[in-house]
Amino acid sequence: MRFAVIVFPGSNCDIDMYHAIKDELGEEVEYVWHTESDLSRFDAILLPGGFSYGDYLRCGAIARFSNIMEAVIQAAEEGKPVLGVCNGFQVLLESGLLPGAMKRNNNLKFMCRPVDLEVVNNNTMFTSGYEQSEIISVPIAHGEGNYECDDETLKELEENNRIVFRYHGTNPNGSKADIAGIINEKGNVLGMMPHPERAVDELLGSADGLKLFQSILKKWREAHVVTS
Repeated sequence: MRFAVIVFPGSNCDIDMYHAIKDELGEEVEYVWHTESDLSRFDAILLPGGFSYGDYLRCGAIARFSNIMEAVIQAAEEGKPVLGVCNGFQVLLESGLLPGAMKRNNNLKFMCRPVDLEVVNNNTMFTSGYEQSEIISVPIAHGEGNYECDDETLKELEENNRIVFRYHGTNPNGSKADIAGIINEKGNVLGMMPHPERAVDELLGSADGLKLFQSILKKWREAHVVTS
């Protein structure tokens, strides 16, 4: 399986994402610069965290207009798994691939620490390796991770089981309904604020994030198994 890690000016979690795939998952991975326009050779697309274009205007607002985003949208339409983490989640929101928006954290401070997440939906290509309602430890690192949406959108997310992760115990940023990660209607685009790529080995404090990438690989292998 071949993964693409999209690199915008200001991305700073691209190396973490690359390491998670190459060294921990053991799959092929390449960096793809924001000026490129073709992702057809890849099986999964990863949008890492950071401060794309310095987070000027709004987080993810400028990155949304990068050349590569047309290819990201096309990959999503084709059903390929697309994962946006932290700033990558913000880019997915700005591009319209996921609903809602991000506000500044309630305490108006940047936070970087482990948090507990509840796996609300383990019936996705990203979470099949987890148990339903499993509590996992994954770090956050953001100043604008306060997810917001209108009540109608929240109702739709809840009724269609599109909330994938919720903060458990303490909500660190004020996100509506404790939302930490959501998925699109088709189920192949996931956006989340916590960083699973920083929780892929016990040396990092947690290996709970590795199951997310293993779930993607398992789903891909099931879809591409060769039968005789």
